[in-house]
Amino acid sequence: MFFNARSVSLLLALCIGGITGAFLSITTGIEHTGILVGMLISFSSSFLLTYFVLEFIFFKEVGNIHRQIHELRNKQISSSDAFNLMQKEKNPISGIKSQIKNYAEMKEEEIAQLKQMEEYRKEFLANISHELKTPIFATQGFILTLLDGAVDDKKVRDRFLKKAAKSLNSLNILVEDLLTVSKIEAGEISMEFEEFDLQVMIVDVLEQVEQKAEKKNILVTLEAPNDDPIYVDADYNRLKQVVINLVVNGIKYNNKNGFVKVILQVNEDTVTVHVKDNGIGIPKEDQNRLFERFYRVEKSRTKKQGGSGLGLAICKHILERHDTVITLESEEEKGSTFSFDLKLSKEVDNEDSKF
Repeated sequence: MFFNARSVSLLLALCIGGITGAFLSITTGIEHTGILVGMLISFSSSFLLTYFVLEFIFFKEVGNIHRQIHELRNKQISSSDAFNLMQKEKNPISGIKSQIKNYAEMKEEEIAQLKQMEEYRKEFLANISHELKTPIFATQGFILTLLDGAVDDKKVRDRFLKKAAKSLNSLNILVEDLLTVSKIEAGEISMEFEEFDLQVMIVDVLEQVEQKAEKKNILVTLEAPNDDPIYVDADYNRLKQVVINLVVNGIKYNNKNGFVKVILQVNEDTVTVHVKDNGIGIPKEDQNRLFERFYRVEKSRTKKQGGSGLGLAICKHILERHDTVITLESEEEKGSTFSFDLKLSKEVDNEDSKF
């Protein structure tokens, strides 16, 4: 039976009317008509009074509480919808308890997320302070040394000025990368999509990083199904930036005589790009946070490699703007593989590009 004002009032009125009729029936001198009239009067009055009290005092306040909870949980739900939902409950008290419980659980999740975000914020501020401090202090040290008298020695002056310029260049790269990430996250940088051959772009990248790879005797190669063009519709420059970052990371965190492979796997309507290396690998506990800004696996080891610490974060955001995600498979001391999918150009006959 539904627990509402009408049903409760009806039950109470029937009980009161029955008790009144029973009392009148044992009273002498009262006819059956009088008993019936007394039962009807007591039934009607008790029903109306109970219904009025429950509906306009008790249930109305319960409904207001129910509606306010709904509005707190979801600003999009209207007050009338919330009230109708309350009316459909078999037991409004149970409904309120359920809403309060759900609301409390939702707030607990929000508080947990806020605490986590606060930790990330503190860590981010600490990281960016450290990253900015290093080149600034280095440049400051070089300049102060020159001001203390080293400027008169031409060899020392030139050497210190070059070091100061290098530190300022690192600072400029850091600021530019940070601005790039912030603008992409804010949607201020739009992707300029165009159709191009993915293989040609990757060959260009490998030629660009060839000198860096030769210093560590690392072999960088491209593996594709064949020499046929693989046309994709993407932002050429941004996608090139992604591939450069991934290949350069593979070179940085690799051992001498290692390899970095860019593997293209053509599917029905997409092409999967794998950037694989046999380097130092990434611990499992660090893989989930690897794409955060300034996150480093091991501060002491990765700091030696240089860089702004924003490369993978930039890759993640650029690929998200291409409606795809970057994935990672890695094992310590065995290497890492970064992968992402790109849609093939619709104008290309995919059948000609399959394995």
